[in-house]
Amino acid sequence: MSTISPPGFTQATVGKKVLMAITGISIVGFVVIHLIGNLQIFAGQEQLNTYAETLQSMGALKWGFRSVIALFFAVHIWKGTILWLENKKARPVSYAKENTLEASVASKTMIYTGITIFLFVCYHLAHFTLLLSDPSYHNLPLVDGRFDVYSMVILGFSEPIISAIYIAAIASMSLHLSHATSSFFQTLGLTNPTILQRLQIMSNLFALSIFIGYVSMPIAVLMNIITLTGGGH
Repeated sequence: MSTISPPGFTQATVGKKVLMAITGISIVGFVVIHLIGNLQIFAGQEQLNTYAETLQSMGALKWGFRSVIALFFAVHIWKGTILWLENKKARPVSYAKENTLEASVASKTMIYTGITIFLFVCYHLAHFTLLLSDPSYHNLPLVDGRFDVYSMVILGFSEPIISAIYIAAIASMSLHLSHATSSFFQTLGLTNPTILQRLQIMSNLFALSIFIGYVSMPIAVLMNIITLTGGGH
């Protein structure tokens, strides 16, 4: 008699959710660190360029960190897509009446906000990291022998369309985070409704703070609060 072996932990639904939680919280950590670094633009050209140069000087450590985050990102997308497809297969027809108290907008749009985030990350890397979307950045004059990241960011956000794309993508990411952060604790087995409700409020506040932090930069550029050295754009 043949027997069917149970799926491995990472293939079981609970295993996929645990991987989603672990990789997700790691990505959230990166999002926070990245924000703290980028906000140094408000401290001026010297500070941001020094920060950027410090990152570039890390060499292997920098690429090792990027590789780990890229791996976590890939696993998060992979397992998230599988879970979404499994859920669709298990419930192909939407309920006639959905309980909006149980399913928030954020939870129902996770796959779509996730896709938006992925596309934005690709664009963001091409724009500010690989300098592919605007090769003219390569021609920026050096400042104290360093690449002028400060001017590059301001020139980028001076374009209303680019800032609008950035703000819309950050809004999508924040919506994604508002559900993902609280669901992390549910995945770990927390079921107390009172605690979960409080965690959801904290998750919403956290997502809002991330949104405000990231969009403060393009808005500050568009409002001329942050300008190129010498004033103006």
